[in-house]
Amino acid sequence: MKLDHQIIFDIVKRGAKVMDLGCGDGELLSILVDKKQVEAQGIELKEEAIYKCVERGLSVLHGDIESGLGVYPNKSFDYVILNQSMQEVNNVDYIIGEALRVGKRAIVGFPNFAHITARCEIFFGGRTPVNDALPYRWFDTPNVHFLTIKDFREFCAEKNIQILKACFLGKKRLIRIFPNLFAQNAIFEITQSNGE
Repeated sequence: MKLDHQIIFDIVKRGAKVMDLGCGDGELLSILVDKKQVEAQGIELKEEAIYKCVERGLSVLHGDIESGLGVYPNKSFDYVILNQSMQEVNNVDYIIGEALRVGKRAIVGFPNFAHITARCEIFFGGRTPVNDALPYRWFDTPNVHFLTIKDFREFCAEKNIQILKACFLGKKRLIRIFPNLFAQNAIFEITQSNGE
């Protein structure tokens, strides 16, 4: 299991109702259904990924998460997952707001653009970084936002979002010191601070 999937797997409780926004080919949702017996709903924009989800036996809707989740009532899911998709949306504030409206908790995973290799590539190479966490070149990247762990923590504080858990990932292990410098990816479990 991929390290980010393992972290999310450990966070999600058995039998929970889970929505995965930008679920891709459904690899993570499939693991959660098979091993944690979650009630799963995926939303994905790319048709070829939807076919793979259906082949896995997953319930997935073809849709753009940026158009909102208006058809879902408040707190209808235990968890809403945005793993490696948040940095690809235009209106992050709206998407996270919707995730926390329909979900009791959200699990957000994203590449850390302040990772030391990215900093070195910019400083010494003078180019936009391309590495394991950021595998695209500047002109073909799906990323719209280039955020860091520190940026996301500040966003949560400003928006009155409580961070319940934060995990910082290197290539093959968790990073425990100076995560904004050494972590390639981050995963946060968040909820509304007022509990609503």
